[in-house]
Amino acid sequence: MNPKKITSEILKENYFNMKHPSGLDIYVYPKKEYNSKYAIIGSNFGSINNKFKLKSETSYTNIPDGTAHYLEHKLFETKKGDAFELFAKTGASANAYTSFEKTAYLFSCADNFDKSLEILLNFVQSPYFTEQGVLKERGIISQEIKMYNDSPDWKVLINLLGALYKNHPVNIDIAGSVESISKITPETLYQCYNAFYSLNNMCLCIVGNVDYMKVFEMVDKNLKFSPEVEIERFFPDEPYEIAKKEITERLDVETSVFNIGFKENISKGQRVSIKDLVYNDLIINAISSKSSDMYYDLIKTQSINELSFSNEYLEGPGYASVIFSGESQKPEKACEIIKKHIEKAHQNGIDKKTFERAKKYVYGQSLAVFNSVSSIANLQLDFALSGKEIFKYLETLKNADYNELNTQLNKKLDINNSALSVVRPKNEQ
Repeated sequence: MNPKKITSEILKENYFNMKHPSGLDIYVYPKKEYNSKYAIIGSNFGSINNKFKLKSETSYTNIPDGTAHYLEHKLFETKKGDAFELFAKTGASANAYTSFEKTAYLFSCADNFDKSLEILLNFVQSPYFTEQGVLKERGIISQEIKMYNDSPDWKVLINLLGALYKNHPVNIDIAGSVESISKITPETLYQCYNAFYSLNNMCLCIVGNVDYMKVFEMVDKNLKFSPEVEIERFFPDEPYEIAKKEITERLDVETSVFNIGFKENISKGQRVSIKDLVYNDLIINAISSKSSDMYYDLIKTQSINELSFSNEYLEGPGYASVIFSGESQKPEKACEIIKKHIEKAHQNGIDKKTFERAKKYVYGQSLAVFNSVSSIANLQLDFALSGKEIFKYLETLKNADYNELNTQLNKKLDINNSALSVVRPKNEQ
């Protein structure tokens, strides 16, 4: 084994990467000064992958919405028992999650790392789906779906994505619906597992107090050869224009919750670059940080609950949107103020002082990520599965240019291509 060493001159830290003969892409990031260890393995299979075909096939397969999430639940069931119970015996804390573009399985521990890693690698390579098990899980996931349907923070986001995207499956709930999951069978799960859980379509990231060569040796003992599976993922054509300007739902909440999203023009199935990520983070911070005119205006007009105001950049294969969110008694007013300050930034540009402040803040926040083993591992997984190198973000950010910032600003945050999603109290007049 001859792993490649990747060094950050900024952090003065290294990680080691190797493409294992089994097909698995492995990253080990030693943090000797920490006691904890964190491992996460992920597949490039998320809720948006609801239509695909193998290269050897002539037609596409449509799978029920929520299949990736269902598979995540059922993969923990092994012939030896529930994998969570196996982790409990080693003292590790295990979890998993499904997002729009990936599924991930993880654990953290201080001791018994070798045994816990063996459990992780074994169960993700040993699917065991039965009629009884799939049927039993249906009730559990149905309750989870109903719970999320009552969550204002989740509903306001899913509704926003439905307003922003006409055709892209990012507008579909990750867990699917009670109706869609009723169509999922063991055969559905095996079909998706065999297509998307080839180790060539997966990535393992380990961070913490570990010896990287011992980790590679241990991983080598627990991996089976996995033939490469060539998959064609189908994504429908998605126009730049949004589906609708506004969407409202009423739930049992005390205060309205809003999301306003600004849709970007992304080529079918493509991911944004590291440069896009960097300049997007700088632009959002410059425009909407707590020292910005936008934030001051929102607070002064009592248009938001100040502790609730936040932003995010939601991006994946073929989609990207800047989203501002918060609680508000006056969501339309908050939306109006946000648009006003974005339009002002487009007209006047971002001044150099604001750029420097934003750069220092984003740089500081980015460095802080590398103080957490879980944050490093999850970021490493995100970057690896999307073909990016984790240290390149810091390098690009460090070299970010003021003139380029305003050039990028002109391409982003189109106020004419935005949508507002609001969840209002049921009893509001």
